[in-house]
Amino acid sequence: MAEFIPTVPARVLPSVTVRDLPDPPTSKWRVIGPGLVGAGVGLASGEFILWPYIASQVGLIFIWGAAIGIITQWFLNMEIERYTLATGETALTGFSRMWRHWGLVFVLMALLSNLWPGWVTSSATLVTYLTGSDASSVRWIAIGMLVIIALGLTMAPVIYTMLERVIFVKIALVATLIVVAILFAINAESWAELGKGLSVGARFPAPPLEFAVLMGAIAYAGAGGGQNLCQSNWIRDKGFGMGVYVPRLVSPVTGQEEAAASTGFQFAPTKENLARWRQWWRFANIEQAWTFGLVSFVTIALMSMLAYSTVFGKEGLANSISFLKVEGDALQSIVGPWFGVLFWLIGALALFASAMGIVDYTSRLASDTIKTVYLRDKPISVNRIYFFTVWAMALVGIGILLLGFDQPLILLVFSASFAAVMMFVYSILLIILNRRALPDAIKVRSYRLGALIWSVAFFGSLTVLTLFQQAQKLFGGS
Repeated sequence: MAEFIPTVPARVLPSVTVRDLPDPPTSKWRVIGPGLVGAGVGLASGEFILWPYIASQVGLIFIWGAAIGIITQWFLNMEIERYTLATGETALTGFSRMWRHWGLVFVLMALLSNLWPGWVTSSATLVTYLTGSDASSVRWIAIGMLVIIALGLTMAPVIYTMLERVIFVKIALVATLIVVAILFAINAESWAELGKGLSVGARFPAPPLEFAVLMGAIAYAGAGGGQNLCQSNWIRDKGFGMGVYVPRLVSPVTGQEEAAASTGFQFAPTKENLARWRQWWRFANIEQAWTFGLVSFVTIALMSMLAYSTVFGKEGLANSISFLKVEGDALQSIVGPWFGVLFWLIGALALFASAMGIVDYTSRLASDTIKTVYLRDKPISVNRIYFFTVWAMALVGIGILLLGFDQPLILLVFSASFAAVMMFVYSILLIILNRRALPDAIKVRSYRLGALIWSVAFFGSLTVLTLFQQAQKLFGGS
């Protein structure tokens, strides 16, 4: 065929290099992991608090909402992965090729959403339930956790490998909790209710729950916000597709830094490359479905069933960390003191692992964008920018905890709004990027294009709803 001219835009960033797509690995087990990391980082307050809280209020009639949310995010994740598989660049770099500052916009929203140390304080609060400590010790436990997270993320020779191992342990612990719950705590009635919640006759729950709470639960089932964008970074570090040509993120202290190109690659759509593409694309879809999709849904369903079996109908429950105190106390009464302890212990470890994943993905998005777009020709490496970003997030969190601040209403409002806005905007950008920047043979089309259009409509509606609701909170509307 004639010489291939790259289709990736080169107006803002330099053109990509043409290389052949690598062969898929002969052993697929070796490259399973990014979907599990995505699921494991996403298994946080939504799976442990929000969805169980919904089950405690209205039963399991809304579990279909989790399925819709996870399927929607699966399509989003695959379009994020499509660009990285084809180019070795992250989706944020692709967006920055269309407008220089798109990556920075998403990074700032992710930072503002995650800078407040809410995940570690939730984990620390569960530790106090375990130890019987006073609530005043939460800040000191949380500070210790932030130091451990920063050390772990910046001292591991290959950061993705360390994070993957932490998440694998977390998922194993949650799986253990689920098995024990099935044996000792989840009753027969909850299984029947689960069937109803997934049946054709399932309905949208009536009050007492706000419509916005239910919509948000659908939207963020599994992951949400900036975390989905980091699928690019995780599959690249795992060596998926053209990502095999890009050096992995390593610690500048203990790892072996390599000179990394700031831009990616593209393969000519030859018969051989397209055959390899079909294998990579099929594997990536299956990996994401069986790890991110299945793990997320099973966890939401069974944690909701556990809440339904123990606290359904109980008055005065809050959609906050205190919900886990009530549920743990109920498990101690119903099953035995040991099960309440197990529940809080695994919850504390799970939320700690989520906090580590959140610091990682926020710092990855920031360091990749800063290096690729703004410091491309400077001698500082992406590994060192990541190092500084991780410690900056940890130190800001420690400062907030030492000063004893409660989360300001305006920051809480912004955090709730950013995720919906981000997903609405990058759903649109993914359509443009994966239609215009890729060759005809691998661009998004058909039902996958329809899924992105659905995502735009859904997250656009949620954005309007969330902004309206949060404006009321800020300005005192009724």
